[in-house]
Amino acid sequence: MSGVDKHRQKVLIVDDSEMNRNILSEMLGDEYDIIEAENGAEAVNILRKESVNISLVLLDIVMPVMDGYGVLAVMNSRHWIDDVPVIMISADNSVSSMRRAYELGITEFISRPFDALIVRHRVVNTIMLYAKQKRLVGMVADQIYEKEKDSSLMINILSHIVEFRNGESGMHVLNVQMLTEILLRQLVRQTDKYNISKADISLIGKASSLHDIGKISVPDHILNKPGRLTPEEFEIMKNHSVAGASMLEELTLYQDEPLVKIAYQICRWHHERYDGRGYPDGLKGEEIPISAQIVALADVYDALTSERVYKKAFSHEKSMQMIMNGECGCFNPILLECLQSASEAIEKVKAHNSDENEKQRENLALELMQYEELSASEETLRLLDYERMKNDFFASVSNELHY
Repeated sequence: MSGVDKHRQKVLIVDDSEMNRNILSEMLGDEYDIIEAENGAEAVNILRKESVNISLVLLDIVMPVMDGYGVLAVMNSRHWIDDVPVIMISADNSVSSMRRAYELGITEFISRPFDALIVRHRVVNTIMLYAKQKRLVGMVADQIYEKEKDSSLMINILSHIVEFRNGESGMHVLNVQMLTEILLRQLVRQTDKYNISKADISLIGKASSLHDIGKISVPDHILNKPGRLTPEEFEIMKNHSVAGASMLEELTLYQDEPLVKIAYQICRWHHERYDGRGYPDGLKGEEIPISAQIVALADVYDALTSERVYKKAFSHEKSMQMIMNGECGCFNPILLECLQSASEAIEKVKAHNSDENEKQRENLALELMQYEELSASEETLRLLDYERMKNDFFASVSNELHY
């Protein structure tokens, strides 16, 4: 393996022949940093660690341990092939061999013996093509992000207004959203019964922020009462689910929007229970949309583990025990399994939201700006910190308005 210059593009050469690797390295070493692998298994290990840094793979077909087709299969299963172009290099240029390679996602094919001019041109053209595609995808992603950010911001502002009126910190909205997405991802791992896509997870998570908007209609003396509600007061409080759904139903211009449809389900039915003893419609079992079932469980867990005007916060362990014992209503058994399976992740998210002080949040926000590439877990935690900073700002404004 040659020395690596982090400012130059990297090409991974995978060939069991040292002579072939040397020939290709000589052809390309002046312009690119070369990484070498002598079989497919070694190439996969390199890609596992450095796929985001590799601009191109030159891949032989016939190799020991794992052949080129095996490498392509792994690259497809891990979705590396989406971002890392592959040029197949082989003396076998039969139609069947080339067809199989192209079906597995290669971009180009170079026959041996090598022609230096052809190799350079195809390498340059392939890297440039993928670079242009990445720039285009990035531009489109930026546009989508800006649109989604504006939409999410408006939803968050509205939902936080409800929380602040309820005398709370505003973290309930973020907690429910994060817990909803964790439970949805766990549900997808455990069953395909509900046919939930990644887009659905994002949509339901976003819509969950609106689950309590109907509390706008509840009088302050009931909403913030420190003691137990009277039966009459509880009936008024219960009406918030119908009130929230009615607000969304009155958005006549947006009734076909998926977000509005999901938010309606969540607003109206997140207090239904799997045994039919919930409200407002007494739905039972799978009559309750899975979006509302998930948010109901996330809502109950966060309510138990958070301090309220009428109670202290319960521990994660105590809250889990209460939910599993049926002390907080009846839930879908599959979702209870998901709650148990994701217990550790849920506890970490909740603890992270509860324990970080202002200075730590500021430090993490600075780190977010310093690192362009983040793992999914790191990115989630930093986004949580950003949201908490935003929530604290809204809370401070809300407190000023209260007094």
